[in-house]
Amino acid sequence: MKPELTYLVWVTILTAVMWVPYVLDRIGTWGLTDTVGYPDTPRPQSAWARRMKAAHANAVENLAVFATLVLVANVVGVGNAATAFAAALYFWARVVHFIAYTFALPWVRTLGFTGGFIAQAIFAWQLIGH
Repeated sequence: MKPELTYLVWVTILTAVMWVPYVLDRIGTWGLTDTVGYPDTPRPQSAWARRMKAAHANAVENLAVFATLVLVANVVGVGNAATAFAAALYFWARVVHFIAYTFALPWVRTLGFTGGFIAQAIFAWQLIGH
């Protein structure tokens, strides 16, 4: 498999499992019945869990852009050292963003997000120049 597609699979798996820790926190905070139900006045979750949920939402939003760029590049045959680098950069930037968001590391979070954006821009540039 091409490295761009491999990293797309890995970032998709990462995004797919990000919900697990904050839902476990929700079960611990609300109890199982309220977690699977619709409580009228739920207790606030842990701060880290609220941040993790926000990081997950951001990852889902950005995965739509990244996946589209990777798949279009694959279909039209754009794959080179720049796209392989961008795919790896995107994956590791999202890992950094997720961890930094969860642990409230503002500058690191922003660097992680920016790294992901740069990776998307590299893909877009490679496609536009094709």
